[in-house]
Amino acid sequence: MGEKKVKALSLMSGGLDSTLATKIIMDMGIEVIAVNFTSPFCTCTSRHKKELGCKNEALKISRQLGVDVRLVPKGRDYIALVRNPKFGYGSAINPCIDCRIFMFRKAKEIMAEVGASFIITGEVLGQRPMSQRRDTIHKIERESGLEGLIIRPLSATHFEPTVFEKEGIVDRNRLLSIEGRSRNIQIRLAEEYNISDYPCPAGGCLLTDKRFAEKLRDYFEHNQDDDDYIRQMEYLKIGRHFRLRNGTKIIIGRDEAENERLILLNRGENYLVESEFPGPVALIFGEKSDENLSFALTALKRFNRKTPENPVYIVSRGTSKEEISHISEFAEELTLYQIGIDR
Repeated sequence: MGEKKVKALSLMSGGLDSTLATKIIMDMGIEVIAVNFTSPFCTCTSRHKKELGCKNEALKISRQLGVDVRLVPKGRDYIALVRNPKFGYGSAINPCIDCRIFMFRKAKEIMAEVGASFIITGEVLGQRPMSQRRDTIHKIERESGLEGLIIRPLSATHFEPTVFEKEGIVDRNRLLSIEGRSRNIQIRLAEEYNISDYPCPAGGCLLTDKRFAEKLRDYFEHNQDDDDYIRQMEYLKIGRHFRLRNGTKIIIGRDEAENERLILLNRGENYLVESEFPGPVALIFGEKSDENLSFALTALKRFNRKTPENPVYIVSRGTSKEEISHISEFAEELTLYQIGIDR
């Protein structure tokens, strides 16, 4: 009988770094299985297309490389982590250290399931200010219980060799010494490997976006139950968001696509305000009170330059509908209540 072939588990984000890391290990004859942790906060975008989503990129890259990929939703537990991270946030609401630990712990479980000996990541020492410093890299390894079981092919020579390198299972001479934020070496390697369509460096995570962070903090403040978190996170990605003093949240669509998305997500549960003429729609997450309607209709007029002189609006929830042709203007400046704008 021949020797049992070594397997590695690659954390495949769909980006260039994890793609290159996987390719380097595969070229050593090591079998690689990929895992992609899907998140409602991913913004990865193909360089040549408008397709969004780390999941789509990971699936595409895995097919190109010829590796099996397992898609694993981060799930409700991850939302709880974002609410209250042990190691805090970065510049917005990004718990990068906790996020890495979370994924590594999940990856450790999958390693046992698939019989992998070690984990591959596309991490580059010093590329990300919070999670890819030397001290935090070691902290993440310890917290996840994976000390000595992670190989970072792009930066491996900056770290002590793992047992797999010492025993010659992984050829350390073929591992790289990239450090810092420049991606020139990765781009050159991509050309050598004929990898041309990969997410641009600007792709990443909505949790690093300060405007989105305001919306998410507002959500956390006013919502304690995350059972419906997928749909609620989708709401946060679209429209203009407002929070009134009475606690009501109102979202105004910014274009036809957002209008359609809001209506689809709503499923008839909240009050929908729309007009009999082209323009934005509003969702009211609260009562059909005079104050809420006044704000919603004033906002719909404000954000539609083509509002006719005597507009008629339809307020609906479920199967009930009501026409409204007149209501007093909201007295205060609308932006005082807007979430996620520069003041």
